[in-house]
Amino acid sequence: MKNLDVKILTKHLDDPELHTLAAYERHGGYGALRKALKGGMTPEKIHEEVKASNLRGRGGAGFPTGIKWGFLPKQTEKPVYLVINADEGEPGTFKDRLIMERNPHSLIEGCILSCFALKANHCFIYIRGELFKAIKRIEQAIEEARAKGYVGPNVLGTGFRCEIVAHPGAGAYICGEEMALIESLEGKPGQPRNKPPFPAHVGLFGCPTIVNNVETIAYVPWIVENGGQAYSDLGSDRNGGLKIWGVSGSVKRPGLWELPMGIPMRYLIEECAGGMKDGKVMKGVIPGGSSCPPMLAREIDVALDIESIKKAGSMLGTGCVTVFEEGICTVRLAQRIAHFYEHESCGQCTPCREGTGWLYRNVKRLEHGDALEGGLGLLESICNRILGNTICALGDAAAMPIQGFIQRFGDEWAAHLGAGRCPIQG
Repeated sequence: MKNLDVKILTKHLDDPELHTLAAYERHGGYGALRKALKGGMTPEKIHEEVKASNLRGRGGAGFPTGIKWGFLPKQTEKPVYLVINADEGEPGTFKDRLIMERNPHSLIEGCILSCFALKANHCFIYIRGELFKAIKRIEQAIEEARAKGYVGPNVLGTGFRCEIVAHPGAGAYICGEEMALIESLEGKPGQPRNKPPFPAHVGLFGCPTIVNNVETIAYVPWIVENGGQAYSDLGSDRNGGLKIWGVSGSVKRPGLWELPMGIPMRYLIEECAGGMKDGKVMKGVIPGGSSCPPMLAREIDVALDIESIKKAGSMLGTGCVTVFEEGICTVRLAQRIAHFYEHESCGQCTPCREGTGWLYRNVKRLEHGDALEGGLGLLESICNRILGNTICALGDAAAMPIQGFIQRFGDEWAAHLGAGRCPIQG
């Protein structure tokens, strides 16, 4: 395995004042910004380093960041915007709030550097409305950075203008989807737009826009300071650098760890999180948030990178693993997941609006041991009618876990049919 002792975003978390500008600067903060703006780095050079870093989006999709930046039009008379997706609403995911609450200036410095690279002058940080502490810390960090000359009309006296605005959302899961987030920023209902056009060409206020995750942008200062290849070398092939991994559920030490891309899932669960608590036996895991299909306990000897998890039949997602033990009814677990997506559907697309409710109601019936006309095939049919038939991926996020549970725990699900009750938990 790669060097597990290297840390970037969590290196100085033992400093209780790290969220302040003084402490962040004491640990070398804003050195990358000075290097870039005072040392003669061009926007193109920063873009090249990000491409070389093999940094892939940390919000769930895993798209290469440098390539995404390259989708912006080469020539445009319109302003370019950077939007930070801090609407961390995926159940089981809690990594971005750590950055915003404990190390907010890493994000602010990353925003300024990214704006410079993208030739953007405005950045909006869209933060989930329930993350009160994160909102407060980001707003404080922006004001501290403005007072020091890092944010404003003349960054470090170079003539580069960069304005950053923190925008609290209203708690809608759908606003984690980039187009719905943009609509919400514009003051409209949070509903996704059809693509194309993509936001890199027609985004916020009809202008070229790049939308990136909090963790993604927070790594940019280290990349600028140390080089893209150095960051890439910290990770695995095609999956550069470090990532903040999370573990929750039936483990001894739930929490967050910053480790290289490509570490074994078993290492994360057993060595970092301490393994199963109270002598429980692992039944399965959800690899990266509730929208990811589950995996069996015997499948955790897999590298935590995008391609390896996909090959195993699931998705890396946000990299926050949920562990559940033997004795947990997977139908009941799936019912809760289905209820969440039914509740959070924006209602714009018929397959999602009707399908998520239909899916939830039938999974609920199954959990109570009721007979389903068509059996498990009915649930498969509902999933197939949703998948790929909606504007955004919320419908897929509702359907894929159900299909995954049926695939991996089919006998348990079949045992519910006509049983009159849940045969697992009563």
